[in-house]
Amino acid sequence: MASPSRKRPEPHDHSISPPPLKRRAVQPSISKSAVANFFTPASQKPKDLTVWTERSPEEGEPTTLLVAKYVSPDAKSDDQKQTEVKRRKIAAFDLDSTLITPSSGKKHAEGPGDWKWWHNCVPAKLRELHNEGYDIIIFTNQGGLSLHPDPKAKMPLKNKARVIHFKTKCGSVLSHLDIPEITLYAATGKDIFRKPRTGMWEEMKKDLNLSSDRDIDLENSLFVGDAGGRLAQLPSDGKGKKAIPKDFSCSDRNMASNVGIRYLTPEEFFLGEEARNFERDFDLSRWPFPEGKGEVEDGKFEKKNEKELLLFVGPPGAGKSTFFWRYLKPLGYERANQDLLKTKEKCLKAAAGWLEEGESVVVDATNADPDTRRLWVELARKHKVPVRCVWFKTPLELCMHNDAVRGLNKNTEHNPEARHMLPGLAFNTFKSRFKEPKVAEGFDEVVPVEFKFKGTKEEYEIWGRYWV
Repeated sequence: MASPSRKRPEPHDHSISPPPLKRRAVQPSISKSAVANFFTPASQKPKDLTVWTERSPEEGEPTTLLVAKYVSPDAKSDDQKQTEVKRRKIAAFDLDSTLITPSSGKKHAEGPGDWKWWHNCVPAKLRELHNEGYDIIIFTNQGGLSLHPDPKAKMPLKNKARVIHFKTKCGSVLSHLDIPEITLYAATGKDIFRKPRTGMWEEMKKDLNLSSDRDIDLENSLFVGDAGGRLAQLPSDGKGKKAIPKDFSCSDRNMASNVGIRYLTPEEFFLGEEARNFERDFDLSRWPFPEGKGEVEDGKFEKKNEKELLLFVGPPGAGKSTFFWRYLKPLGYERANQDLLKTKEKCLKAAAGWLEEGESVVVDATNADPDTRRLWVELARKHKVPVRCVWFKTPLELCMHNDAVRGLNKNTEHNPEARHMLPGLAFNTFKSRFKEPKVAEGFDEVVPVEFKFKGTKEEYEIWGRYWV
């Protein structure tokens, strides 16, 4: 009798590590080897070659970065590496859906042992890179982990277990690779360490004793990850193969762009497949630095009335405060800012006081809807001064970028007021409430402002990276 046909598995369905767990009802829950290991003296037990440390984004802040360093007895010393090569080559990889995938077939691993290689060629390819002189590095975002959970949280013990399971899984992955030296960085927060930001890259340079990117062979270095912004792909013949969904983000491709190294997807690097089309929600190529100018100006604001009220309208991160400091403060305008005064009522009171004293006032807030804007129109009418609306037409994706640049570069030209990053809810709330401002609301004029980068070439080097 002929054996039934069996469907050939996809390449990344192959699993060579770790082996599947087989359980029998009659077997005790504790194995003989575990019992033997328990009674083995510590001096005779095999040494764990993976050492874990934690790091914080800034001194005095809670730690959010997990670092695992695996070093075998065969690893070369730093002095040997420095004498052998002048410039280091980096082969960096994402972890999940790039090096490993859940062996259970589920989207998220069910435990520390629920993993297999993304493809059976992964270990050999990484060892080959190591033999070619590459430093093997793993950069992974692990937002589901919390190194310092709130003790009042509903499941603090579950958070702690997740960290333990993650460490156990990574220790197993690194030991199965058994490359003489490999380092894994896991970003658990939404700070400078999180991809596509370059915090993990900077930590790697410190660990490798590299003073700058000039010590790295950027041209021959690479980063492999599944977050490449690839578009969905339908089967060409309409049948047979399944449709391929789009990537969940573009963070891996953008991190590679930030540090200046080549980017490849796992399919391109491990399987030799052709590159798929991709797109970014926010593309920096649309916002280049205007060459030939050390300082970018886009025209100065004209003050049309001796005393007036200007009402800003625009999302967080649209450039409203920068516009005030650059153009309006020199003209003598006072600023009512809700981020500083905390409430709308305090802003109204402060603005009324300045108008009574004969000063012109800028209302620096989002003012998304007509109901909010009507309060300010009524205030202007009460004090018999003209009221103009300055509408910042900055795209929301660009606003989120600006907010991240500002929040992650405190006490610099990008953030002189040391403001924090805003949650995504702030942008979504503005989007849901926003109504385009109209002269019919009572404004003497609505002045549209398109975003243009304002700053020096050095400032653009920070601004012109991918931050979200």
